Amino acid sequence: MFEHITNPRVQSGAYTPDLSKILGLSDLDAAQSEIETWPGYKRTELRNLNSLAVSHNLGGIFYKDEGDRFGLGSFKALGGAYAVKRLIARLGTSDITVCCATDGNHGRSVAWGAERFGCNCRIYIHSNVSEGRKKAIERFGAKVVRTGGNYDDSVRQAAKDAADHNWYVVSDTSYPGYTDIPKDVMAGYMLMAHEAFDQASEKPTHLFLQGGVGGLAAAVLATSWQRYGDKRPRFIVAEPDRAACIARSIEAGRPQIVEGELDTIMAGLACGEVSLLAWELINAGTHDAIIIDDDAAISVMRTLAAPTGVDPTIVAGESATCGLAAALQAANIPAMRAKLELSESSQIMVFGTESDTDPQLYTALVGMSAEQVRNAGSRL
Repeated sequence: MFEHITNPRVQSGAYTPDLSKILGLSDLDAAQSEIETWPGYKRTELRNLNSLAVSHNLGGIFYKDEGDRFGLGSFKALGGAYAVKRLIARLGTSDITVCCATDGNHGRSVAWGAERFGCNCRIYIHSNVSEGRKKAIERFGAKVVRTGGNYDDSVRQAAKDAADHNWYVVSDTSYPGYTDIPKDVMAGYMLMAHEAFDQASEKPTHLFLQGGVGGLAAAVLATSWQRYGDKRPRFIVAEPDRAACIARSIEAGRPQIVEGELDTIMAGLACGEVSLLAWELINAGTHDAIIIDDDAAISVMRTLAAPTGVDPTIVAGESATCGLAAALQAANIPAMRAKLELSESSQIMVFGTESDTDPQLYTALVGMSAEQVRNAGSRL
């Protein structure tokens, strides 16, 4: 399954003051000043996948590997925990309860932040979130509540309970009247993009980003646009076929809701509604959207676990490979190469957003445990 959608509303030129009000360099500066002081902070690796690039007739592939971020296994460590810290600073007290809905990684970050900064925490997960992810959140002392329905149903339940009990929602998705905290979450993600652009040996020509609610994509988009101006990379959002809310919104020209169970193996991207704050940036700056199926993501997980040539061995979780899978599929289709202006000189950047955040599922999909993959890589 492969579907491509062009955004006819994409803007060129410099990053505008109106967009800076949504997410600007001052937001990045504030996040960087805070997060870089946390114990355990270090830049995650930007890995060169040269053999994979050559095999797909591309100039290069940069893979930002977020699997080692603060020991939490995903880039989400930058967003939820930072938003918790900002909330406590604004309120002047840590005697609060924070809560959120999650597919796994965001809730883990919020729980970690609550434990680190001394407040109470409740995390809502929907019916399809694995027990492994539930236990990973509970390790940080959070109370985990499983709800019925899909991710968006758990978002609504968290918001209702927060209103009833005077808790504070720390969500990575925004909606009317709720934008400050999701903006803080996205500002945390900007640090990841800032690191990646500093680490790259060449300027990327294309950025392929996972969808979800759009916070990650919007943060990387904003950072790249402010850094590179009118010479910014082509920006492509990639999504699973069962949860393609951003692609459908781009197609319609306004936010669209994808109904149903959103049952994709890419659990971190199983979102049916785009964040309204992220949508403003995505609608203005995304050139293309690509929809893929689960098999494509799983195939890339296996490729990274057992690479050929000189490429490093990488443990990539099921939501980590969506952008790379879309890029590789597009590179193999002549018509898509032309539409996306892909060539043997193209420098692709993708963001490997998680490692084996569900170890049992990773082993089942790849055929080896993450430990076996890492050990095999260390012997090369």
